[in-house]
Amino acid sequence: MTRAKKVQTAALMASPEDVEQQFYEALREADLDKLMAVWADDEEVICVHPGGPRMVGQAAVRAAFEAVFSNGAVHVEPGNVRRVHSLGCAMHSVVEKVQLATAEGARTGYVMATNVYLKTAHGWRMVAHHASPGTPNEPPEVIETPAVLH
Repeated sequence: MTRAKKVQTAALMASPEDVEQQFYEALREADLDKLMAVWADDEEVICVHPGGPRMVGQAAVRAAFEAVFSNGAVHVEPGNVRRVHSLGCAMHSVVEKVQLATAEGARTGYVMATNVYLKTAHGWRMVAHHASPGTPNEPPEVIETPAVLH
């Protein structure tokens, strides 16, 4: 992908939600160029796949997803999104529902993931994706109830 096309794609991402949508579409389509277009042009971007090492930098992230896509598309849907936004940074905690093909047939797994986005001169871009090891059941969510009502 050319630098001009990458910037053009990034310019269309006017919000962290736009970036997240393109990221998961790219996973489902096994489209490495589309996936890499969501990442910030920064050598400090990080990605951690379930149970894997921390990949730092564009080249390491690209190689990791290239290896993932060698097995085909990733059938994943983000859900139960929790968002924390500020003027120039956003963090989304998501539950990824992943459809897996196994020897026993189709299975569903759940992965807790954190996606971090930064507002850049070229629009919002991903700077971190961190995914936990998966589980066969959707993980429970613990929500603290305030002890004092105002």
